[in-house]
Amino acid sequence: MKIVRRLLAVLAVQLLSGFPAAQALTCANPDNAYSVNVDGTVLDKRNGLIWKQCSEGQSGSTCNGSATTHTWSGALSLAASSAFAGYSDWRLPNVKELKSLAEKCRSDPAINNTIFPATPSSNFWSGSPLAYDSYYGGSRYVRSWYVSFDDGNVNNHP
Repeated sequence: MKIVRRLLAVLAVQLLSGFPAAQALTCANPDNAYSVNVDGTVLDKRNGLIWKQCSEGQSGSTCNGSATTHTWSGALSLAASSAFAGYSDWRLPNVKELKSLAEKCRSDPAINNTIFPATPSSNFWSGSPLAYDSYYGGSRYVRSWYVSFDDGNVNNHP
C-alpha cells in the first residue's frame, strides 16, 4: 500500500510541477519535416501535402508584401482557380490538414516561421464547412472552420 501512495505522490508532483506544460512546449513541426522548393512551395514529408510557402499576397523566399484577406467563398474560389508554381490542383486544406501546421510551442505566429516566413498571426480558412447550415439574421449561411495562427486554435465562423 505504501508503494502505491508513493507512486501517486510522484505523479501528483510531476503534474503540479509543470510536466504537461513541458510536453506542450515541444514543437511538432521541426524544419526537417519539410522540404522547401525553389518554386515557392513546401513539401510536408509527413503527409505528402504541398503547401504555398507564403500567404496569399506575399512572395519571394522571405514572403515579402502584405497578406491579403478573403471571405471563405472567395478563398475557395481563389484556390480552385490558382495556377501557382505550375500546379492546377490547388485547394483549401481541410481543417485537420491546416491544423497540422499549427505549433502550440510558438505564438504570434503559431507556425514554423523558418519554413513559412512572415506568416501573419491571423485566421486562415480551411476548406471544411461545418456539417450543418443555419439561419442568421433571416438568411441562410454555412459556418466554416479556420485555424488562428496567433495561437494555433481551431474555430468556426459564419
